[in-house]
Parts: sequence; C-alpha cells; structure tokens
Amino acid sequence: MQRDPVVSNQEARIRYSYRTLREKFPRWFRIDGILQEEMRPPLKLRNAITSRLKIMASLDIAERRLPQDGRIKLKIGTNKEMDFRVSVLPTLFGEKIVMRLLDKSNLQLDMTKLGFDIKPLEDFKQSIKRPYGMVLVTGPTGSGKTTTLYSALSELNTLERNISTAEDPVEFNLHGINQVQMHDDIGLNFASALRSFLRQDPNIIMVGEIRDFETAEIAVKAALTGHLVLSTLHTNDAPSTISRLLNMGIEPFLVTASCNLVVAQRLARRICGECKMPAEKHPDALRKLGMSEEQIATANIMQGKGCGTCNQTGYKGRVALYEVMPLLDPLKELVLQGASAAEIKAEMIRNGVQSLRMAGIAKILAGMTTPEEILRSTVED
Repeated sequence: MQRDPVVSNQEARIRYSYRTLREKFPRWFRIDGILQEEMRPPLKLRNAITSRLKIMASLDIAERRLPQDGRIKLKIGTNKEMDFRVSVLPTLFGEKIVMRLLDKSNLQLDMTKLGFDIKPLEDFKQSIKRPYGMVLVTGPTGSGKTTTLYSALSELNTLERNISTAEDPVEFNLHGINQVQMHDDIGLNFASALRSFLRQDPNIIMVGEIRDFETAEIAVKAALTGHLVLSTLHTNDAPSTISRLLNMGIEPFLVTASCNLVVAQRLARRICGECKMPAEKHPDALRKLGMSEEQIATANIMQGKGCGTCNQTGYKGRVALYEVMPLLDPLKELVLQGASAAEIKAEMIRNGVQSLRMAGIAKILAGMTTPEEILRSTVED
C-alpha cells in the first residue's frame, strides 16, 4: 500500500492559510462608488461560478494563468438590456472576476441634469460649440468622464456634423455617430484611429483617452486644423492637465493654441431622500473644509439617518462635482511662462472658476451631500 507523502509543519501551515483565505474571501459590490460586502458563496461553487461567467463572456475557461477581458449582454425583463464588462485576473489564491454594469436605460445624456452649475455649464457648452479646438475631461476611473463626453456628443449630434469616436471599449451605442472599437492586438490603437479619422472628413472627433505623446500630438494637430476634439486624461484637477500635456512632450504654445477648456470631475454620494435629516453643525470641521464664516453661519447641514431604501448607509445615488477651466488669456500667459500647476490653479480661482472643493461646498449648502463625503472625494485648495 502506497503511503501518503510526509508533510512538514510549515507546508501544513501554508495549506491551512491558503484554505482559510479562500473560504473567507468575500464577494463585494461597489455601490455608489463604495465597496460593500454582499455575500459569501460556498467555496465548492467557486469553479462553477468562474466557469459559467467565462462561458457567458466568451472567454477561454481552460486558461487560468493569464488575464482575460470579455463582455456579457443580457436582456432583463421585456425590453431592458444590460451590458457587463468582465475582467478576469489570476491572483495568488485563484481567479478574481470583476464585472462592470452598463445600463443603457440609465444613461443620462441631458447636460442640464448632470450636476453642472449655471456658469460652468455655459462655459462648457460654449467650448463644445466652437468649430475647432480641444476640450478635455479629466478625473479618476469611474468619475463619469465618459457620460460627460457622451452628453456633449448628444448635444452636438446633428445631421450636418460628421462625428467619429475612438473608444476602448465602446460602452454605449449612439445613433448617428461613427464609433470605432480599439484592438491593440491588431495595431488599431488611439493614434492609428486618429490618423484614419483625419482622412474621413470629420467635424468632431472623440478620443477615449490620451495616453501617450503620439496620441496627444495627433489630437493637438487635429484641433489646430479645423476639428473639434473631445478626449479624457487621468489627472487630479484641471490645472494638472496642462502640466500632464507638457510632460508628454507637447510644446506650451501648441497647448495654449489648441486647448479650449478643461473639465475635472468627481462623483460624491448623495444623501438618501427617504431618511434625510438635519445634522449637528461642527464649525471647526466646516472651517477646515474651506467654508467661509458667512457660509458656516447660514449652513443647514444635512445627513442620512439610514433606512431600508439606502441599505442603512444614509446615501442613495451620486452627484457630480465639476471644475470647469476655460483657457483664457491670463492662463495662456502663465502656461507660456512655464508656471506650475499650483500657480495656474491660483489664477484660475482668481478668474472666478469654481474648484472641485468649492463645487463640493456648494452641494453641501444645497443639502445634496455631507461634509464627510466632500472631504473623501476632493482635496484642499
């Protein structure tokens, strides 16, 4: 009879730790931007759940060593379609699957309902209706940049305009717009798509993201040759976008000549309307947040008590915060002189532009969100 191999105490501890971590590894949902634990399926269902999701997303169920990306399209109910972007990542303790839900029926394309204040909305609309130039939307992943761009395209989408977009991936199909899905494996990237667009007689070009010098250079040239270019960048605020373009290798005079406007945005959780109630006012905390003495005196701070509608969190839904910076002549002069992002931001605020923190304070005073949420999602000016 064959005997079992001898297992050392160290190996036994490693196997026990591995098994314990796998059994205790939770399943999370990101609700309104915050991760929340929702369920712990039995360990015995692990392989079955993973394989089923891979099959639905048209992925290779036998490949467990490499990352994979796919997409699931489901019809829920009678006429509601839901898209799931599926990402599979092999980790030390097995495969991690993340699904991003794209609900076409919830896509808000009306710019007046996105959360813009009156003056920033006027500046944004004025910039996207210029015949040429570049409008950049910045912010971290999941801050609503794509929705803002789609809203702008929806506003501009008329019969006399030829609109082309390069996206990775194409999240929503927009009628009357030429949308191109990127495929890096065959050489179709943002730069090559942009070159092709310029031979397609476009009026408006949307680039999913400016990631490198080549894409940035072509986008700037397109903006200087009679095209309106819309795109995104990953920066912390609007002034940092200018520094990012300069660091990519774009000359300052080209940045000032091509860029019309920069929008930085964040999403903050909205107070639940079912359990909203007045909260205790803490003047020192509000002062630290950046409120003036007059604002602190008149502020009516609200909070969510927690109910079944908001799952006892006090928040339901999200509200957008916008920092809309038009590149006016004083800012262009600073860029040409090689000013830092901090100097550009100071001049931006002097010109009356509302920063992300200031936009957050306005939402607090309007009773939409809480000081804690603005402190979490924005930084001090």
